[in-house]
Amino acid sequence: MKRLLDIIGSLTGLILLSPVLILLWWKIARDMGKPVLFRQVRPGRNAQPFEMVKFRSMRDAIGPDGTPLPDADRITPLGAKLRSSSLDELPELWNVLKGEMSLVGPRPLLMEYVPLYSPEQARRMDVRPGITGWAQINGRNALSWDEKFALDIWYVENRTIWLDIKILWLTVRKVLKRDGISADGEATMPKFTGSK
Repeated sequence: MKRLLDIIGSLTGLILLSPVLILLWWKIARDMGKPVLFRQVRPGRNAQPFEMVKFRSMRDAIGPDGTPLPDADRITPLGAKLRSSSLDELPELWNVLKGEMSLVGPRPLLMEYVPLYSPEQARRMDVRPGITGWAQINGRNALSWDEKFALDIWYVENRTIWLDIKILWLTVRKVLKRDGISADGEATMPKFTGSK
């Protein structure tokens, strides 16, 4: 039932939002250049890697030592608008249609975080990662890592189709209010370095 909801929801979203997707593609190409999409390997269900796609919101700027500059120095004005409205996430509907992600589930984080998870935290990967999730409607990036993981695990243990529908509805409200976009003093979230 959940997979059916994902297929119907993602396909409907891609069709209905195609004018928005085309407009955003054009704006990003004009303002930031190519590539328009940001592609990154993320851990999926059971930590299986997949390539997640989003609209690009940052410049490819590196420091003198060759490492990327902090998010706050790379995010563009257009990118900040895309993130605050969550429009940068729309291409992930393609990942959902392909079966790599779900509409609802724990957000896919970085591959480098996987070995840092405790056995309890790793349970967030027992399900497909989602475009939105229980942690996103309960604080998003304003949460600490431990709070976020606790909410993710609660979802894994209590997921139902009705909970998914509730999360999707509350996500729309959350996006319109634009709260929890970033952690205090951060452009997005601080790096996860493992729990103490």
